[in-house]
Amino acid sequence: MNQIIIHVDMDAFYASVEMRDNPSLRGKPLIIGAYPNERGVVATCSYEARKFGVHSAMNIKEAYRLCPKGIYVHPNFDKYKAVSSKLHEIWNTYASEAEYIALDEAYLDVTEQAKDFDGAREIAQIIKQRTKDELGLTCSIGVAYSKTAAKTASEEKKPNGYFEIQTPEDFVNLIIDRDVRVIYTVGEKTEEKLKSIGINTVRDIRDRQDEVVKLLGKQGQWITQIAYGIDNRKVITYRAEDAKSIGREITFQKDVLNDILLDDVLFLLSFCVFHRAKRVGLYGNGVSLKITYSDMKTITRSQAISYCDSPSQIYQIAESMLKKVEKQPVRLIGVSVYNLSSKFIGQLTFDPFWEEKNNNKEDIIEQKLEMLQNRYHLDFAGNLDKIFHGVTLYKTIEYMRKHI
Repeated sequence: MNQIIIHVDMDAFYASVEMRDNPSLRGKPLIIGAYPNERGVVATCSYEARKFGVHSAMNIKEAYRLCPKGIYVHPNFDKYKAVSSKLHEIWNTYASEAEYIALDEAYLDVTEQAKDFDGAREIAQIIKQRTKDELGLTCSIGVAYSKTAAKTASEEKKPNGYFEIQTPEDFVNLIIDRDVRVIYTVGEKTEEKLKSIGINTVRDIRDRQDEVVKLLGKQGQWITQIAYGIDNRKVITYRAEDAKSIGREITFQKDVLNDILLDDVLFLLSFCVFHRAKRVGLYGNGVSLKITYSDMKTITRSQAISYCDSPSQIYQIAESMLKKVEKQPVRLIGVSVYNLSSKFIGQLTFDPFWEEKNNNKEDIIEQKLEMLQNRYHLDFAGNLDKIFHGVTLYKTIEYMRKHI
């Protein structure tokens, strides 16, 4: 049996959740991301804001220039994750495999459940209806023979749309005279390369496929396959243990040169990273530090370890790397753990040395928390669990930056 794949994509997800919870925002140009006077980008925006040319990943200053009367709101990721979990419960009901691309987007393999496109159409309509009835939100759905075709289909009738592409021939007929950007792996830079040699449409890719492969190598081979409607990839359910790394980073609203503040921020980020890794039962065998300076130059430093068993260990390794990097104003700082594994060697050791080692780590944490509390007059020890949440972390670090 050929594959039958559903691609479901929520409509302006973050903005739609905010409008659902605050009806006064409906029908207005709502922009989720940074405030206009802050650094940052647009996470998403309502369709009313898109009419002004605002789009995801746009610099917030540019968004404000285009839409000065827009309503700007910080994202509430905890709320969006909670809604996403409920969406996943709905989607999982109808799929043998579900591959989540983001909080609001997924590929669903419904081959066995649907049997044919009539069955897939029924499943898609049930998903749309349940999403509206149970969560008060709308989604766009594409049904197709492949992942690429399903994603293309879901974009055809947005918002709250439905479209299906049953065969490679249907797919090719739909896109052949469209701009090369219709192939979703063709980004801005790839588009520039293709158009620099006169390849503007999918038809051009097919007519000049040897040139495309010569220009882009393996990516060119993939693009030419898609231009013929060929995509045999399977829907693969993501497993936490498949992650290559788990990290957390923060962009300061003003560049930071204060070593003490950078050190303190690393400590909080290390706690966040350890908490995220522990939540999915993973341990890192390496720690990585990332820094972006005011001139946008980015550096990374990494150190392999036998296993990572505490936030203090992540912090101490990241701190040692921070001391060795060039001193200049910092725009962004981040820390991550990599070479992840579900096996934790330390749990197998119960000798007195191990217990003493763990106690020392607890002492380091308590001492650091006390220092932070005295320095910033915040109750870190009593509210540390709340720091893990994105908005709280951002606000806390900005407060620290202003009061160091």
